[in-house]
Amino acid sequence: MPLIVDTMTPAAIAANRFGFGARPGELAAAASDPRGWLLAQVRSPYQPPAELDGLASSREILAGYLRARRERALEKKAANQGALSDEALKLAVMGLGKQLQPYYIEQAAARTRAVLASDASFRERLVHFWSNHFAVSVDKQICLGTAGTLENEAIRPHLTGRFADLLVAVETHPAMITYLDNQRSVGPHSELGLRAARRFDMEGPAKGKLGLNENLAREILELHTLGVDGGYSQADVTTFAAVLTGWSIGGGEGRFADGEPGAFEFRANLHEPGSKTILGRRYAEDGMAQGRAVLADLAAHPKTARHLATKLARHFVADDPPADLVDRLARIYLAYDGNLTQVYGALVQWDGAWQKDSRKFKQPFEFVYSAMRAFEVTPRDPKVLLAAFDALGQRHWNPGSPAGWPDRQADWDGADALMKRIEWSVALSERVGDSHSAVATSDAALGSLVTPLTRRSLENAASGAQALALLLMSPEFQRR
Repeated sequence: MPLIVDTMTPAAIAANRFGFGARPGELAAAASDPRGWLLAQVRSPYQPPAELDGLASSREILAGYLRARRERALEKKAANQGALSDEALKLAVMGLGKQLQPYYIEQAAARTRAVLASDASFRERLVHFWSNHFAVSVDKQICLGTAGTLENEAIRPHLTGRFADLLVAVETHPAMITYLDNQRSVGPHSELGLRAARRFDMEGPAKGKLGLNENLAREILELHTLGVDGGYSQADVTTFAAVLTGWSIGGGEGRFADGEPGAFEFRANLHEPGSKTILGRRYAEDGMAQGRAVLADLAAHPKTARHLATKLARHFVADDPPADLVDRLARIYLAYDGNLTQVYGALVQWDGAWQKDSRKFKQPFEFVYSAMRAFEVTPRDPKVLLAAFDALGQRHWNPGSPAGWPDRQADWDGADALMKRIEWSVALSERVGDSHSAVATSDAALGSLVTPLTRRSLENAASGAQALALLLMSPEFQRR
């Protein structure tokens, strides 16, 4: 008898574990070489998805926001002088958020459409992974307009290059600068810091207190590079914060009026002068280049390699990352100077990642994306398109903290969360109705990952809609 080779199981693993689920016909496309199919997605030249065309840039959005804030300040001043009613002032303040909300909707809808239309969903999953690693959260008003631009302008172009370049692109992006308030960080011995100190001596405390802000430095060390157990001290955080003074954005008023509004701007008059020592290494005074030098060393640090390797292994393979995979990824990262394509290749080529048992429970956005891709559903109305993410508790770019969304099953499989998945699955299935066969859809989306028990339940369902809902809530579809 000829040897029968199962090609569909590896194809289904490739599409679901590494990507955002298979669209009709995708398993057949991947079947001949699932690993090569994945690697081709990250080795091909970068082309922005067509769905992102026409989106406003961070510079455009922030320039408009800065103008609106100046207008609000004038209105507030008028209110204090009795020339503006309290109601008018309230409307002016609310107007800032309303001005940014359309940008958020456009960016989130474009992001969703890009995933649903993509024939390279491994690449799209990596975009989401790094966007979450370098998280900013839209519950801070200014990020409503810029969270999507951080992903599109800093992460996508550097997705398959060196981590050091990705790191610099993110930390100098206006979204990260303003999310962590680094534009407000002033070196005590900088030109502006000394001027403020003299004013304090003459006039008492200034109304707007100036000083170091440690947010950006702390999150770079704790979340973006070394990790919480990275071996740095509080003194390293404070010194690094001093290094990063002057990393700001252009535009504003008075002392902050220099530079192109909304663009990254290094403000020398805010920068703390002098050489500085971080993690035992001395960095000579060199303006903005001093901070770049620190970032380069952090990117090359073995602790960073292990931190990133652990997060990648956890995201793609198991909540408790296999130690040998973490070691492998960290080793490749250091051997290839942080080349991310080499790291992705080591991940894809690791045999343990291709076991049939699914060890990762889908987060809400993974579940929604895979369901819509399987059903080939893309609502035209942006608000309808985004409603599922809000309903299931994972609104785009809204993790609530710089730590990003959690990546373990225990954070997503509570009773209330599962009930919401059931309700959404039933609603989507009723909308699709009899236009899709549940058995055919399961074959196209999951292939041989579907168990005989699940297949029988689909065949015996009372209606087409019920069968589709059963498919979406099956263990095979809920996991990857």
